[in-house]
Amino acid sequence: MLAATAARFAPDDPVSALEVGDRPAPDAREHWTTVDVRAASLNQHDLWSLRGVGLKPEQLPMILGTDAAGVAPDGTEVVVHAVIGADGHGVGPTERRSLLSERYPGTLAEQVAVPTHNLVPKPEALSFEEAACLPTAWLTAYSMLFRAAQVAPGDRVLVQGAGGGVATAAIALGAAAGLEVWVTSRTEEKRAQALRLGAAGAFESGARLPDRVDAVIETVGRATWSHSVRSLRPGGTLVTAGATTGDPETAELTRIFFTELRVQGVTMGTRDDLAALLAFVARTGVRPTIDSTVPLAGVAEGFHRLASGDHVGKVVVTV
Repeated sequence: MLAATAARFAPDDPVSALEVGDRPAPDAREHWTTVDVRAASLNQHDLWSLRGVGLKPEQLPMILGTDAAGVAPDGTEVVVHAVIGADGHGVGPTERRSLLSERYPGTLAEQVAVPTHNLVPKPEALSFEEAACLPTAWLTAYSMLFRAAQVAPGDRVLVQGAGGGVATAAIALGAAAGLEVWVTSRTEEKRAQALRLGAAGAFESGARLPDRVDAVIETVGRATWSHSVRSLRPGGTLVTAGATTGDPETAELTRIFFTELRVQGVTMGTRDDLAALLAFVARTGVRPTIDSTVPLAGVAEGFHRLASGDHVGKVVVTV
């Protein structure tokens, strides 16, 4: 089958480590199901894998990808939950948590095998391309807002770095849930796009805000961390799910303990969270922003788009 793999590690030029070619189809395995992939989407996790983060040389070549929507052998249209080992289904209760493409082959292929428990029915209202955007970035944003930050309608939330998959998801989900969403971005184009997605305010990165916020959605890291901490009201929550610019040079611990802030980390979410997210978007009409679509054979073009940082929303791969 055709698949996109990390063939080697290239920290400075990750896309150069990508290879697209034939790989063995998944073997049959008890309590697992092989899904015919119809669409997948790219994530920063894939670029980190190509850089060599989270993988060992002996695991190569590794099929990349954590997101997929497709068709099960019985014809059911499904969305794949990419977290393996969190609850023991299909792998046993003692296996540590991992994501597809870390221990088991990922979704950037014509077929992917996952524990049967990890399959969630795809709502008819969603296309395969839309559904494939949800299991990583959108699930992470959903978990950050409603499980970690525990915000409620009327609360004010700052989303740092508008344009990325998690950020655009948080804007759309937050606006649909009745939150007052503020965003930051370095570019006027991305600020304008955030307003079209439902943001109530858009500001230059690092700008002083009109007021403090109840929660911050943080995936940028070093470039925005101090601004995130200083933008929170006393007792507010900073939720972090990534650090695309690296770890912060200063943790701002004095301000964190003096103003009694809460810092919460998030890695994706549970299968039940994904089912709730699918129901939310189907019911509200909220849809992922798709930046661009590429075929599996031309996935390198999508990776270049992702690595450039110029994208707004998700880069989708069709199979």
